[in-house]
Amino acid sequence: MLTNRKSVTGLVVLGLFALLAALADVVAPYGPLEKDYTALKQPPSAVHWLGTTHLGEDIFSQIAYGTRGVLLVGLTAGVLATVVAVIVGVSAGFLGGWRGESLSALSNVFLVLPALPLMIIVASQYDDPSLFLVAAVLAITGWAWGARVLRAQTMSLRSRDFVQAARANGEPLWRIITVEMLPNLTAVIASSFVGTVTAAVLGLTTLAFIGVIPITNLNWGTILYWAQQNGAFPDFWWWYVPAGLAIALLGAALSLISFGIDEYVNPRLRSAGERARSRKRPQKKRTKRSPA
Repeated sequence: MLTNRKSVTGLVVLGLFALLAALADVVAPYGPLEKDYTALKQPPSAVHWLGTTHLGEDIFSQIAYGTRGVLLVGLTAGVLATVVAVIVGVSAGFLGGWRGESLSALSNVFLVLPALPLMIIVASQYDDPSLFLVAAVLAITGWAWGARVLRAQTMSLRSRDFVQAARANGEPLWRIITVEMLPNLTAVIASSFVGTVTAAVLGLTTLAFIGVIPITNLNWGTILYWAQQNGAFPDFWWWYVPAGLAIALLGAALSLISFGIDEYVNPRLRSAGERARSRKRPQKKRTKRSPA
């Protein structure tokens, strides 16, 4: 993973966003809602690095503080959805029979559940839904895909010799799953986690952009919502382009990490990547030796 350029690039970009969120109080020159009525809808300058809104609010400061909400919702939804996916998927693949089929049917139901309408309905029931509630809703609608993949992988692993040997030795079920099987599913679980975080970030920004999440929950989608409501498109590009680029960069970073995990898991992709990297390396020229 750490020798793969894709995963390393994604981790570096994700780390920069994490630093921006953690150090927003230090990095941001103004408060996210601090107003400067002498600089309304001003383009980027030395005073306001990414320009200002119609109320003179500094856009760079809003981007920095909004990163906190985006990462909080993404990581929280990713952890919750991954935990549910591991429990349901591994149990369904290992148990088999009517219990495994019941869990598989449950994941199929959530797999075809319309995620965006459900998120809109749940979020609209609260005047000021917290970011943790939004993350929980995103996790409920995002665990089924990972559970399906883990079920298929678990069904493949349960017939392997080391699992059969553990069962023959009388190992308890919890130890077979946690010690024998889960380490072999780590890469698949990590890939599912990254995919869920990506979907949660896009879901949060979508809900904020269409106005379902109130403006008190500052994030990148909220910036785009206010830009659209106040006619920033297309003239005042500095109001919406930075937030859009931040979403695109974070999505690209998570995708690169996912690609790196896929190459780590899949031997064919890993060998193909190694061959491609070896072709890019400069080849040493062979010198002909003169006969003695």
